[in-house]
Amino acid sequence: MKFEIVVGSMLGASEYVAEALEQALLEKGHQVKVHLQPVLKEVDFSSIIIVVTSTHGAGDLPDNIQTFEEELAQQQLTDTKFIVLGLGDTSYDTFCQGAITMEETFLETGATLVHPPAHIDVLHHPVPEDEALIYLEEVLGKL
Repeated sequence: MKFEIVVGSMLGASEYVAEALEQALLEKGHQVKVHLQPVLKEVDFSSIIIVVTSTHGAGDLPDNIQTFEEELAQQQLTDTKFIVLGLGDTSYDTFCQGAITMEETFLETGATLVHPPAHIDVLHHPVPEDEALIYLEEVLGKL
């Protein structure tokens, strides 16, 4: 299968998760492209899209993915399949709001969420890559 990993990150944790997912998918023989600075026209929406994003500020998307999300909202992606992994801290009332925003935007384009999103609490999972890899196995089992 082909996967495109779209990353929203301010401090780098989402990038580490994306790299772990990329490595796991490559080891299983899948094709993977990671977008650390996502640009809409560079993403192959016929692939399965994996969104990995943190939340910044008062529930905002990280700076590097804001323009992507704004342009995404204008698309019709009824043939696109996606999953979402959010990184957050449950001590904030905007826990994983960035991931929720990305999920809502993809759904508004007509894309299909193929597995419930993962919202990883970094307070309880200081190495979010471990939880992300468990989630990926669940997703691959459904595809």
